[in-house]
Amino acid sequence: MVRFFVLSVLLLLATAARAELEVRVEPRNDAAKRNIEAYIGTLSADSHQAMWRLARSSREQALSALQALGYYHARVRPRVTGAQSEPVLVLEVALGEPVRLDEVTFDITGPGRDTEYFSIPRSRYLMPGAQLHHGRYEDTKTLLENQALRYGYFSGKFLENRMLIDVDQYLADIILRYDTGERYRLGEVSFSETPFDPDLLQRMVPFRPGVPYDADLVAEFNRELLSSGYFETVQVSAPSNLAVDNEIPVQVNLKARNQHTLGFGGGFSTDVGPRAKADWTQHWLNSRGHSRGAELELSGPRQKVSSWYQIPLTPPQSSHLRFFTGWQREDIDDTESESLVVGGLFQRRLDNGWNRSIGLRLEQERYSLGNDSGHSTLLIPSLGFQRTISDDSMDPSRGYSLMMDLQGAKEGIISDIDFVRLNMSAKGLYTLWDNHRFLARAQAGGIASNGFASVPASLRFFAGGDQSVRGYDYRTLAPTDETGDRIGGRYLLATSAEYQYEFKPKWRAAVFVDHGNAVDSWKDPMKTSAGLGIRWVSPVGPIRLDLARSVSDPDEGFRIHFSMGAEL
Repeated sequence: MVRFFVLSVLLLLATAARAELEVRVEPRNDAAKRNIEAYIGTLSADSHQAMWRLARSSREQALSALQALGYYHARVRPRVTGAQSEPVLVLEVALGEPVRLDEVTFDITGPGRDTEYFSIPRSRYLMPGAQLHHGRYEDTKTLLENQALRYGYFSGKFLENRMLIDVDQYLADIILRYDTGERYRLGEVSFSETPFDPDLLQRMVPFRPGVPYDADLVAEFNRELLSSGYFETVQVSAPSNLAVDNEIPVQVNLKARNQHTLGFGGGFSTDVGPRAKADWTQHWLNSRGHSRGAELELSGPRQKVSSWYQIPLTPPQSSHLRFFTGWQREDIDDTESESLVVGGLFQRRLDNGWNRSIGLRLEQERYSLGNDSGHSTLLIPSLGFQRTISDDSMDPSRGYSLMMDLQGAKEGIISDIDFVRLNMSAKGLYTLWDNHRFLARAQAGGIASNGFASVPASLRFFAGGDQSVRGYDYRTLAPTDETGDRIGGRYLLATSAEYQYEFKPKWRAAVFVDHGNAVDSWKDPMKTSAGLGIRWVSPVGPIRLDLARSVSDPDEGFRIHFSMGAEL
């Protein structure tokens, strides 16, 4: 309430201030008008006489504002109008002919001369014949200096930077000569006191001593250390004033995070109903950076408990070896399964930005699919790739996510059957004019096997639900047996197109169309649904509520879908 009151008062004051100054430009020129108003700022006077005392300085400020845009021959005539107690200063402006550029000298010398960092595109506003504009001249100088600071040319300097104006001839010359100097390099990295081995810390450094300085490289190092999960605070600095022979020592101040975190959570979605979750993580248990954790998840159709142990590799922040084990029980619709798994996973972020995972797990599963039941033992190698690019991890406005998972087993090598399973998905999000969001997703998968009847329930494909084809309940789209029980399919296709409109901050309305199915043949029919939804960007992430109905099967009626989490 207080904030609203203050904003209202400021708005009224701003309106009053604009009413006390009126700028009339001939010929009309909005840029000149805005520049004059910005130069003069707020006027305050309680009588015509007091306003006239301000008129002279206001006129001089207006002339300065016009000269900054190249109008050196402008005329400004002040008048005071309005009521005696509410005077208004009127500035009548005749622009006249502007000063134009005649000769423009732009010269880069030094070791950085031929690099892309100083290959600054020549603006049409700084070409002979263009209207003089002091702001664009200053912007070019600032750009050169910023490029030098970003890429380590700390001794760079202007040999000459002049603007020569011949007011009588309506001409101006610009001379910019800049010497880049030598490019500095990043030197040895030193760390503050931490509980970790120096070797582990040095393996986190993404560059070798002697590489050319790049501010983005220093910032990336800072982000990588934070993402490692070992530290509460990170500060990476490379002060140029400590350079020796143009090599800058890199200093890293670190504060280790608490070893243990224990989390409890709950939620609800129409896929699994209410659910509870607890997890424990020991982020580091020794100086070599090993970590471990456990997780428990409980819901009506699913119960799961798992644990893991992780060993950092090189680089530790993006490459590790994880060992895991877990037990899971599911009872969803016509499918029951109970599985026990143990295995290992080697994960690494590649230089191209993709996250690659290579795994091997031993899985035993008892399952019941309709009238069929079975027991399987599988030794499953796997290969996965995943990449997400977005401008925000919790509520992005644009970006995309790609995933591919390939796994299989060979009969006779511990496994009961041969199979190969491929699952791929893609999501894309784009926002136009701040309020209009377009979201698309697609998922496709398939299983090749010499004994599909023995493929366990956890590996078969099902469609329907919050993240699949809305308008159908969770996992209710799948081939059926002779009794009508759903037993899962060989293939999966699920696509969606969605439009969202943000009608107020953090609130969005949505319309969508979903299409897909889990089938045994690509010739089998697909299902289509459509619906409306509402989105709220809560402090813990986006929450989605959808009302959907099948187009293919109108008798299915309406389905309400509730879910939460990032859209990419």
